Amino acid sequence: MYTLYIANKNYSSWSLRPWVLMRVLDMPFEEKLVPFDGGVGANWDAFRTFSPNGKVPCLHDGELAVWDSLAIAEYLAEQHAGVWPSDPHARAWARSAAAEMHSGFGALRSDCTMNCGIRVRLAAPDDAALQADVTRVAELWNDGLSRFGGPFLAGAAFTAVDAFYAPVAFRIQTYGLSLDPLSMAYARRLLELPAMRDWYQAALAETWREPGHEADARRVGSWLEDLRAS
Repeated sequence: MYTLYIANKNYSSWSLRPWVLMRVLDMPFEEKLVPFDGGVGANWDAFRTFSPNGKVPCLHDGELAVWDSLAIAEYLAEQHAGVWPSDPHARAWARSAAAEMHSGFGALRSDCTMNCGIRVRLAAPDDAALQADVTRVAELWNDGLSRFGGPFLAGAAFTAVDAFYAPVAFRIQTYGLSLDPLSMAYARRLLELPAMRDWYQAALAETWREPGHEADARRVGSWLEDLRAS
């Protein structure tokens, strides 16, 4: 059985990607959660015990370690059907869109750090860089949903490209981001997946607080609500 190492469900968008992919596609795995401890680099020693790059997520398959969410998706695709669409055009689009999320959207990441359990009113919701990222997300989502017929980005089935954009659905919920109706409906569809609901409830139950992530969320606006367990 696979072992998937992740960090806090409240914060770790990178961990969510392979976790939700494996849950939705019914791949059995053992979850091992190692919480963040302090700021950048503070987790290196703890995470290096299971991950060659000292980061999460990391998938273990026996003695083999596969790190980085995109590499994990590709490794799983070699072992299981359904990770990517079977249609070659949909598969190429899905890989391109997932790679774009993996390497881009810097403003969305920094201004809307994933923090599932709070609600924030952004101080500068019209920030040009953030709005450019939000507009591009909506453009991608509309393109995929229209091109391949939905209800998921590359067609009828949930695939890795949906997993890569699943953290954006939580960011939309946390920060009240506004997208077009088709995109908002897709975000709600992701949030309503049983696996996403399970992740969200576990995130709310966590009592760990990592100062860096908390500070990032406070820096960008006013907290309206904190739904997390104390």
